[in-house]
Amino acid sequence: MPSETLWEIAKAEVEKRRCHGSDGDGMEIGEKSVFFIGSKNGGKTTIILRCLDRDEPAKPTLALEYTYGRKTKGHNTPKDIAHFWELGGGTSLLDLISIPITVDTLRTFSIVLVLDLSKPNDLWPTMENLLQATKSHVDKVTMKLGKANSKASSEMRQRMWSVMQKDHPDRELIDPFPIPLVIIGSKYDIFQDFDPEKRKVICKTLRFVAHYYGASLMFTSKSEALLLKMRGVINQLAFGIDKSKSMCVDQNKPLFITAGLDSLCQIGSPPVPDSDIGKLQAHSPMELWKKVYEKLFPPKSTSTLKAIQDPARDPQYAESEVDEMRVQKDQ
Repeated sequence: MPSETLWEIAKAEVEKRRCHGSDGDGMEIGEKSVFFIGSKNGGKTTIILRCLDRDEPAKPTLALEYTYGRKTKGHNTPKDIAHFWELGGGTSLLDLISIPITVDTLRTFSIVLVLDLSKPNDLWPTMENLLQATKSHVDKVTMKLGKANSKASSEMRQRMWSVMQKDHPDRELIDPFPIPLVIIGSKYDIFQDFDPEKRKVICKTLRFVAHYYGASLMFTSKSEALLLKMRGVINQLAFGIDKSKSMCVDQNKPLFITAGLDSLCQIGSPPVPDSDIGKLQAHSPMELWKKVYEKLFPPKSTSTLKAIQDPARDPQYAESEVDEMRVQKDQ
């Protein structure tokens, strides 16, 4: 008999997990998915490799890439599986967001938004475009799930609000992201040398956005201590390991704020003179923070943000015969 293919083994593993449901100690055995989106060249691949203990150089992500990790919760227990998806190209490939997030996978999905702190002018448009596109797709999939399984949809809504305590003063003022969200500010080693006032605006803005969406927020760099903290956060999403309750809101240090622990009172108002706030003509708190942020860090043109180098013209992927045929076709 022919040996089983990798795909057949994977299907058998999934079916076995469905049948058993959980192990003898009552712990869940299952699969979770973590979707990395964010700034182009912001360090998403490096973060994934670090979380998976893979000592290999990071390669540019061309479109949508997938890998996985496995972890054992205890002795003689099956390994949980974490699926890691990564969207390349910054904001240029938003349509690909719909591929990994489906009705079947939605309930196990988490989003990690990686923002390059060394490029503050790109930060807001990158964050806004990616979060809006992701939320729009998740909302559509959630509606489909609700029609097929209203109980599952209801459980998702309850989990969405579980990050915020019922007596939290901001509970009526936020709009939690429909699935778990972590915002990571990368390249803190460059960011820490910024002018203090610029750091203040970036830190307060990201704190507001994270709090508004019920997300965790952390800064990271090549520092071993920060990488370990970051790895702990990702492991919580991927394998359900207990999340940290630590908190650092000092703008002179790397931010680390677990979802639900911050507050609008602690964050304060947008860093702009009160006399100027009325002139900004914002229709919502999020729009006000956007206007304040972009006043200091004007975004680059949309075309520049959406531009992506054509992989077909990249010298590292050159294939003489294919290239000659392509030239003939173009002519």
